Amino acid sequence: MSPFYVDKYAVTVAEFLEFVRETGHRTAAERFGWSFVFQDFVAAEDSDHELQHVSAAPWWVAVEGANWMWPYSPSSSVFDDGLLKHPATHVSWNDALAYADWAGKRLPTEAEWEYAARGGLENQRFPWENELTPDGEHRCNIWQGEFPEQNTAADGYRRTAPVNNYEPNGFGLFNVASNVWEWCADWFSADYHTTDAYDSDDPTGPENGDERVMRGGSYLCHRSWCNRYRVAARSKNTPESSTTNIGFRCVVDVEST
Repeated sequence: MSPFYVDKYAVTVAEFLEFVRETGHRTAAERFGWSFVFQDFVAAEDSDHELQHVSAAPWWVAVEGANWMWPYSPSSSVFDDGLLKHPATHVSWNDALAYADWAGKRLPTEAEWEYAARGGLENQRFPWENELTPDGEHRCNIWQGEFPEQNTAADGYRRTAPVNNYEPNGFGLFNVASNVWEWCADWFSADYHTTDAYDSDDPTGPENGDERVMRGGSYLCHRSWCNRYRVAARSKNTPESSTTNIGFRCVVDVEST
């Protein structure tokens, strides 16, 4: 794999705010007028902004006015909730790409993301080792309790955590397991790696597709439903999709620095 630099942290709300102020970028959620929010995070006074629930996952609610600036409902500003050092959410793949272009960076390939997330370890389930909570210590921000009824927040957070929370992996990267899903550059394919077109030196996904890769899991992941905070786990979503648990981090090619 060709060398690259990777951000230590997911892109923060403060960084995304700077991008928006300089470029005037409007996210997909802002243009559509709504985004998906976990049901427990919608304030009672904003219940009239609920548009619909997702039938296959009824804890997801389409909320009118939810976006990166108002992440839970129209009354939940990132300033009021002290979220400037938390990861930017409600960011679609296209929004993440626009930010990366503005910052002189790019989104990581899926292979780059996993290599960086492993932090130099091999054959380990998590960025630290195989045990989720070694010596009883919480190393990531996931759902604790019974999903989706009760979250004990034993790891310290019911929602997102600051991007520099918990211990970094062996490469100094923070929160590559949980907190927010992170967009990758690749189109998603279940079997592209088995085809002759696959480049094992600098792996990428197929040239086209319907959904983009997401990696890392989020604070809503629980082993009973979404055990995808494992380093090898994969997920996907359409490029215009946004939710309250999707973010991203960027990379830079070594030769471009």
